[in-house]
Amino acid sequence: MNTPNIFPSLKSLCDHLISEFDQISAERKEQLDQLSAYFSKKYKIGSTPKATVICTHNSRRSHMGQLWISVAAAYYGLPAVGTYSGGTAVTAFNPRAVKALQDLGFDIATVPPKTENPIYQVRWNDGMTPYPAFSKCYDNPPNPTEDFAAIMVCTSADEGCPIVPGCDFRLALPFNDPKAFDDTPLAAAKYEERGRDIGREFLYVFSNIKMR
Repeated sequence: MNTPNIFPSLKSLCDHLISEFDQISAERKEQLDQLSAYFSKKYKIGSTPKATVICTHNSRRSHMGQLWISVAAAYYGLPAVGTYSGGTAVTAFNPRAVKALQDLGFDIATVPPKTENPIYQVRWNDGMTPYPAFSKCYDNPPNPTEDFAAIMVCTSADEGCPIVPGCDFRLALPFNDPKAFDDTPLAAAKYEERGRDIGREFLYVFSNIKMR
């Protein structure tokens, strides 16, 4: 697959992750297929799909999900998706999650370490304007306020936020929180594992997009 708009190392990872679609359970695929159908519907009517990925603190899984949606669309040569992330509270993009994404192939610029909620500059190809990644509430700018998919990637956010105003599609798609392994010898491996899990599933979503 010719995808010049993705760093070669990241493309190689995508090639590997799509070979692992058989690791996704049938039940999970049914959920992911709903998201494929939503994006397909938007593309078919000539609309740019928008998605806000939501977890409690907008620090780990929601950032991973947002970035992987953009990469998955690029990998399959599809039009861009408006991708956003947010939480039910504001904290910061967790440095362990940042490091895991860097190790997976994303270019993430370093920032002053004393900033409480730093804005990281993220790229997945050489020609793009860096994407600013930072923690915010799900309804804070620049996040959309109407006609978007709300993807709930943690159970606590899903239960604590039963209504996401303005969304026209909502999907509970929880991933295990790598935070459980903070300050343990397994932390780095578990963060990278979660990044791969999220990438695999969103690549699966975009593998099933229908433009017509």
